[in-house]
Order: sequence, then C-alpha cells, then structure tokens
Amino acid sequence: MFERFSSGYYLGELYVEPHDGERAVIQRVDHEHVNEQLYADGEGVERLDAPLVMKVGGGHIPVAGDDDVPSGTLAIPREIADETLPDRRNVLLADADRAEALLRWEGWEPHVNA
Repeated sequence: MFERFSSGYYLGELYVEPHDGERAVIQRVDHEHVNEQLYADGEGVERLDAPLVMKVGGGHIPVAGDDDVPSGTLAIPREIADETLPDRRNVLLADADRAEALLRWEGWEPHVNA
C-alpha cells in the first residue's frame, strides 16, 4: 500500500473522499496492517490503533480506522476537503518517529501499557 519515499515518509495512492465525520479514517483492517508493518517495532505488546499521520495537500492529519470505509480509501472531514474531491491522490504517510513527533506536537499522548 505504501513504499518508502524519503527519510520521514512513505508514499501511497489512495482514493480520497470527503465524509461527514469529525476525523480522517481509512478501513480498520488497512489501518491495523499499516500500523503493524510500518509503526510496530516487534517488541512486546504493541498498539495497532494509534493514529497514522498522513499528509494530504499541505497539511498533516491524524487518521483512525473505521469499519465503514472501503479498503484503499481515505475519508476526510468535509471542512478540510477541497472541491476536487473525490479523487485518487498521492498521500504521504509519516514514518513512526515523525508521526509520534507530529501527534505529540498536537497534544496526543500514547497509552502506556504496564
């Protein structure tokens, strides 16, 4: 779905469409697969529900999983969608370190499992 693009990003192509939700979402199975493949380090119990961080256009957005979104589709809130959607788009996915830094900058803290 995504391939290495640069030191901080992976590149993929998704069908991007507006939706009425408050957050950006992709299919839950795709979300967990990307989390496992690109964000997990293989040590201990790891979260597969942490937000992915994608760059669409000029901005970064946290992306969650949702069972109601078709595979290969990124659904973004209408208030940040532009008039060219729906459309197939190149999407940048931040790697694990960059995603964590961007999310922390926005105030997200990962849950720590004891």
